Amino acid sequence: MDFRIALAQMDPVLGDLAGNVERHVALAARAREAGADLVVFPELSLTGYSIRDMNWDLALHPGRDDDRVRPLLEASKSIAIIAGGVEESGQFGIYNAAFLCDAGRMTSVHRKTYPPTYGMFEEMRYFSRGTSVKAFDTRFGRLGVLICEDLWHVSLPYLLALDGALCIIGLVASPTRLSGDKVRLGAAEVNAENERVHARLLSTYLAVCNRVGFEDGVNFWGGSLVVGPAGDVVVEAKLFEEDLVVARIHDEEVRRARRFSRHFLDEDPALVLRTLKRITTPRT
Repeated sequence: MDFRIALAQMDPVLGDLAGNVERHVALAARAREAGADLVVFPELSLTGYSIRDMNWDLALHPGRDDDRVRPLLEASKSIAIIAGGVEESGQFGIYNAAFLCDAGRMTSVHRKTYPPTYGMFEEMRYFSRGTSVKAFDTRFGRLGVLICEDLWHVSLPYLLALDGALCIIGLVASPTRLSGDKVRLGAAEVNAENERVHARLLSTYLAVCNRVGFEDGVNFWGGSLVVGPAGDVVVEAKLFEEDLVVARIHDEEVRRARRFSRHFLDEDPALVLRTLKRITTPRT
């Protein structure tokens, strides 16, 4: 595993699939010119976040011919692309999903497992829950993908790392409220702390692409970053502005982190499995 990843922190237009595809193609070209092999976009980057009842009309069917994303598939012949959008399953379920476009083909690589429905969030009204999490092989090595709220559930990054992912990629649409007089944005601090902990404890790369802009009265703050397997921030994007940043992903850094501290190598999944069975078995 030795490749360069770009995070394309952008402000998609709500409901404008065609226009957003054009933006993806242009940003993918910029990423390629910057030396990236793979470019990652935010959560629901192809549609905007607050799509509500537009979800049916915006849903994509990976593996089928779809003229709406053909320019994106053409662009993926030069650089691999991971973008966020809406997926309709063969059983007609609607999912908040992440798509991998590479060599002219699109595949679905993750359906959001924990769509939040609390506070300002109402995703379960419009999306079904994904029911699996798994790493997958690419020409860059073994990767894992999560979407926003998934990263707040410690089990999911843990499972991906155990499944062999040396780089976990997060597509995010994280909103914030501006308040106080701190120089550093509170939401950015909290999220970066979580991401550094995941990366350090799992001894893996974590690359998170957040969106920016205002949508339906909600502000998204950006601050996309790549964290190395020792918990160090390799690169970080601007707050509140569109940005494109590039970082190198190299398994030698994972090897070094795991040899320096063996906590992940010494992890005992069988112990976890036995304990979970005990905890979840009904008591008589």
